[in-house]
Amino acid sequence: MDDEIQLISDGDGLAVIGDPAAVERFLVLEGLQSKDLGLDRLSPTLFRAAEAAQAGSAIAAGSGRWVQMTQQSADLISKHGLMTNSTSGLRMGVVQGTGGQIKGIVQFVQGPGAILTNPAILAGAAGIMAQLAMQQAMDEITDYLATIDEKVDDVLRAQKDAVFADMIGVDFVIEEAMIIRKQVGRVSEVTWSKVQGTSVTIARTQAYTLRQLDALAEKMERKTNMGDLAKTSKEAESRVQEWLAVLARCFQLQDGIAVLELDRVLDASPDELDQHRLALRAARQNRLELIARSTEHLMTRMDAAAGTANTKVLLHPTSSRAVVRSSNHVATGIVDFQGRLGIEHGRQSLEARRWVEAAVEARDEVFETGAEVADASRRLGNETLDRARSMTDKLAIKMAERALLRRANDEEHDQEG
Repeated sequence: MDDEIQLISDGDGLAVIGDPAAVERFLVLEGLQSKDLGLDRLSPTLFRAAEAAQAGSAIAAGSGRWVQMTQQSADLISKHGLMTNSTSGLRMGVVQGTGGQIKGIVQFVQGPGAILTNPAILAGAAGIMAQLAMQQAMDEITDYLATIDEKVDDVLRAQKDAVFADMIGVDFVIEEAMIIRKQVGRVSEVTWSKVQGTSVTIARTQAYTLRQLDALAEKMERKTNMGDLAKTSKEAESRVQEWLAVLARCFQLQDGIAVLELDRVLDASPDELDQHRLALRAARQNRLELIARSTEHLMTRMDAAAGTANTKVLLHPTSSRAVVRSSNHVATGIVDFQGRLGIEHGRQSLEARRWVEAAVEARDEVFETGAEVADASRRLGNETLDRARSMTDKLAIKMAERALLRRANDEEHDQEG
């Protein structure tokens, strides 16, 4: 049984649980990168007293590794045919160490995996998986903020609005709580009391930022003059990156609060952990949808502006190129931002029509039109000439006939005289 491995997926990651050697062989065989799941963080309060010692020794003997959900790990889940648990929503299954074949939804009879027969422990493991997924997302946002030109802290400090000023304080509070959690291994009531009111400030900042993006999209929609369109596009190019940075920081801090919140529920109300995990997941998805709608709307307006500019490139070459360039810059930033947050989007960069290409196209159209006119004129000329020739021939025949008639009359007159 020690060669059997328990697989659990919550949609954001994959937990691989079992004997340490078997888990390591499985991960190497599948070529998966993993992190420690941290099953030892599960509180003994999750067990009944009679089970505590046995469960504790099982956890100590076992190994749990967490794999981020990628295309590779998603393919692995499909490969082994994990089945969904109707209660928790988790996809589960057991893989044999020999041959790596799926056995279906069966629980370990003994060994490290046996602890997962306890629903509370399974909920605890799922809660830890959710935390690891959010911490991974937080790390990716940190990388994102480090790569963009405008650092979010600089953006926040440059704002005079009180909403942004409050965000700086929230940032400090959550960062401090995460440090304490890492050192202590749990979130105490004291630590949580400092954090729990910060979500309102973050939500207010996020709403304010989304309204700024929506207002910019509406402004783009109202502009029709190429000069105004170029000016507004340039404004969007310089401002959107800042708003995206603030949104990313908001999302990162919200994930941080959720990580702390799960720890607090695990410690204080373990029976509610699974329901709380699912509620946090739904709330997170709702935030993603709000951000996706706002950024998609702005990108649609930028694309429309670029399309308008392309139709007027011949008359406004400089403004047209500027609008398309700004549109591509904004859209590239939005797609990168969406990717960091896990929002899928496919978009090809628009290309500005070069003035010369447009001029050549216009010239060709003129030439084609001119050629058609020339052909028509030539045809008309030939037809006129043919008609003229026909008229000339007819006139010559008539003149010849008249000459012949006069000659015949003259000869007749001479004969009579």
